[in-house]
Amino acid sequence: MPLPDLIEIVPLDKPVHAEVTVPGSKSITNRALILAALANGETTLQGALWSEDTQVMVDALKNLGFAVKVEPDPGEFCNRTITVKGLAGKIPNAGTHDKPLEIFVGNAGTAARFLSALVCLGNGVYRLDGVPRMRERPQAALFEALRELGYRVESPNNKVPALIYGTGPRAGKCMVSINESSQFASALILSAGIAKWNVEIAGKNAEELPYVAMTSNMVDVFPKRGEHFQIEADASSGSYFLAANFWFPETLEYEEQFKTRIPTSYRNTVRIKNWPDSGWQVDERFQAVMDLGPDWGIAEDLKRGKIGMGEVAKLAEGLSMGLMRPIISRLNDLGDSIMMLVVFAAIEGQEWKFIDLGPLRLQECERVVALRTELTKCGAKVIEKNDTLEVFHSELHGAEIETYNDHRMAMCFAILGLKVAGIKIKNPTCVKKTFPNFFQKLTTEPPRGLGATILDGKSGRKLGLEELFAD
Repeated sequence: MPLPDLIEIVPLDKPVHAEVTVPGSKSITNRALILAALANGETTLQGALWSEDTQVMVDALKNLGFAVKVEPDPGEFCNRTITVKGLAGKIPNAGTHDKPLEIFVGNAGTAARFLSALVCLGNGVYRLDGVPRMRERPQAALFEALRELGYRVESPNNKVPALIYGTGPRAGKCMVSINESSQFASALILSAGIAKWNVEIAGKNAEELPYVAMTSNMVDVFPKRGEHFQIEADASSGSYFLAANFWFPETLEYEEQFKTRIPTSYRNTVRIKNWPDSGWQVDERFQAVMDLGPDWGIAEDLKRGKIGMGEVAKLAEGLSMGLMRPIISRLNDLGDSIMMLVVFAAIEGQEWKFIDLGPLRLQECERVVALRTELTKCGAKVIEKNDTLEVFHSELHGAEIETYNDHRMAMCFAILGLKVAGIKIKNPTCVKKTFPNFFQKLTTEPPRGLGATILDGKSGRKLGLEELFAD
């Protein structure tokens, strides 16, 4: 049975002690698929995410003529073992000017950008297109870089749909701006070795952007002649469950020393199995950044940069009544998991400031406006100014949350529903983009899940596990 159009999350009423398995990293999976196609020989990707975005990439590679085999993963239902036969930079299939080869990229930014560069290595004409939202998302900087390298890219507004004329590898030099998306640089870097491109990167903090660094690191270590490659668990997906550690309802317990019942707070202990530690995923930092909130005693260590998180030492500004004010940057500190932290901040006891949020405006939805709108609907005080959100501790209440067909909006506010009664999620199926069994993980009994209850948002009927898969 499909997920209902509206679901309600019931708050947790008891401690949860769990170790949750989350699917593989979308960012690493789609990069690995491109690198496997460019390798010389057969590469097996283990722990690869199997969701809407990665299925789009697999389907595109098959359409381009690559042999791709997909098998179940015994350790995680939403992972797969994917074997790709690489052809050392050759692209088997191509179209013509009159009949270009159609490549569908859905709303997957990684697919749209990475494939735009990859098809330049073919010999023929390719037409890339996606869903309406993808047609609104930026491509201009990447298309201009490809043109600078000598490739013909036709698009009236520098977005998809676009015609790309592949003429094979050709040595050249280009500069690409990553002000709108770091994926533009990653797309070029993935194919640069085969194509002999010299890629220069321009834009704010260009040399430090974590997703560009991830791409460069993967290119360096990825097997070039076909072997096995292990995909890490997705840190962004894991961040939702880690956030649940900070929901601690108050209980009354009998204290022998005082001969009375006293309030006792507990913290859930939710861990992520095989939490990544390669440093490739910026959202590996999520737990440490959240720890800054409840434990202001680390202020001095923070200022001195002793906590080993690079730019985290810059997260705070000023002191007010002896308390730090956390400032979190989308460019330097966290990736997609910053959305979960924005939602969390409305319940946490201090004011939080989130800066450099421009990239969020250009993703699956206009995420800055979406976060402000839906948190305000729940009673939060949120101030949006330029690319900054200031979030204040607020008394929250239930609301129907519009997800804007954005998987991360659905997951962030579902986690909020574990703390705040009456949170209802519209269009929950949108989580299929990266985490199809997310709601099943919420309701699975500990230790493999959180043991939450999810209701049909209209009838109030408790939903069974089999009804919570986003297909």
